[in-house]
Amino acid sequence: MKQAVIAAALLAVSLAAAAQQPDALLENPRASLAFDRAVQLMESTRIAMPELNRAGEPLIENARQAAKFLHDRDGHLPTTYSFLTNLRAYVLLADSVPKPFPFPEEAAKQLAELRNLLARIDSHFSALLADREAELLNPDRDELKRYAEANTKLPPAQSAKPRVVFLGDSITDEWRLNQYFPEQDYLNRGISGQITGQLLGRFKADVIDLNPKAVLILAGTNDLSRNVPIPSIENNYTTIADLADEHGIKLIFASVLPVNDYGKANDPLYARTPGRPPQSIRALNDWLKRFCQQRGCVYLDYYSALVDQAGMLQASMADDGLHPNGAGYRAMAPLALDAIRKVTASPQLKSPRGRHSEKES
Repeated sequence: MKQAVIAAALLAVSLAAAAQQPDALLENPRASLAFDRAVQLMESTRIAMPELNRAGEPLIENARQAAKFLHDRDGHLPTTYSFLTNLRAYVLLADSVPKPFPFPEEAAKQLAELRNLLARIDSHFSALLADREAELLNPDRDELKRYAEANTKLPPAQSAKPRVVFLGDSITDEWRLNQYFPEQDYLNRGISGQITGQLLGRFKADVIDLNPKAVLILAGTNDLSRNVPIPSIENNYTTIADLADEHGIKLIFASVLPVNDYGKANDPLYARTPGRPPQSIRALNDWLKRFCQQRGCVYLDYYSALVDQAGMLQASMADDGLHPNGAGYRAMAPLALDAIRKVTASPQLKSPRGRHSEKES
């Protein structure tokens, strides 16, 4: 009972925060809370209506299995539709069966909450559909426009100062390279939310055409959270390596960073392992390390420097369980510099620095 009350309170706070956002789409931790709470309410309300026990059980079981599946598969449309269909059928059934008199006040409150959840999840599903349609219709899926103007204004690369492109997602996008690597020709070409397929799509415009000595790739965490098949991620890594080799660009592949759930008590969004299971991160990193050995690329092991004894991202290295804070970037910077030295043969590179008070994420 206590857990149900806590879950309801967390969900109320979470959905209230989500309601303030213009987008009806629930991020995976909040969606998972909503699905789980709906199943709890289905299970509890049927007790108050005996005629709902047998008729409602298949619907509850279907919803329970769908909710379990969705914990690790953010935004899976068919399963979300299945959950919504079973929830809607249950609510309609609950409204149609005879109810005992007097009907328990608590059961009436739970049914009202369940109807509200049905409306919220229905809005979430509609937003998922709209989001998928937007992706299909987007003429710039890989966001080539993001750096197009900056790329045209770049001066030519200088042989005395090796140009290195940092290509990645939000972890790269939020890294203020000029503060950690002053006086270097290091170009940030990170874009928040991107997966390896999008990095591949803009590899020519944001890497090859800039004539760098090397490229440092940090990606894969968003692929895992969106359930991109591991073979597809590996194929993208391989094609990127082929392109870099073809154009004489030295390649550094960084490990996927660990994540943690340490902040989920304060914000359900900070439950990171359901969407990025630690075992999946380790498996992808193991493959990437072997791939680098086979191809002669440099494997940059951020993971070992940031992981704690529990296999999670060290609490001091991130404030949200995913994105490095200032301490996290300070731990990563010397590792990146060592990797760059290996491929550019530039031992004269200065040690990185960063303001100790700076918060990056």
